[in-house]
Amino acid sequence: MRISTRGRFAIAAMIDLALRDSAYPTPLQDLAMRHRISLSYLEQVFAKLRQRGLVESTRGPGGGYTLGMRASEITVADIISAIETTPMQMEDMLSDTPTEHDLSQDLWDALHTTVMAYLQTITLSSLAAEQRAKGFQVKEKRSSKKTAAGISPPKYEPIRTNAPNSVFALAQSLG
Repeated sequence: MRISTRGRFAIAAMIDLALRDSAYPTPLQDLAMRHRISLSYLEQVFAKLRQRGLVESTRGPGGGYTLGMRASEITVADIISAIETTPMQMEDMLSDTPTEHDLSQDLWDALHTTVMAYLQTITLSSLAAEQRAKGFQVKEKRSSKKTAAGISPPKYEPIRTNAPNSVFALAQSLG
């Protein structure tokens, strides 16, 4: 069994969400930047995860994604199944006509079943706990004010001068 890059990205992003399991949704843009994944690629991954109910999305300013269920209920097998199964693979699994290529199919089916059974034992919460044990700390950056695009406006400090603020104050300071 081969786990694609898409599957590895999905697992990494889900661990990230589990580590940040908070009341605030995590924007995909933040996930893309943290893991150096293309935003459009990540959108495709999360569309599949959302279809399976593994994540929930929140629209609008301050929106993003949260886990669709508790991290202890989501397994690596669930994530891989959501990402890796394509219509072509389903068609191959349902095919009843043996071909010359199917001579070793029983072996590959047994291997796939064994690997998936093992992945079913690994929960997202256990993977997040491993990361915390390694010293990972969540750095949340939450701003109280957001623009419509979800970007915090820059903070400006007022400029303070000792110069007179009017012509009359200038005349008084000179005279």
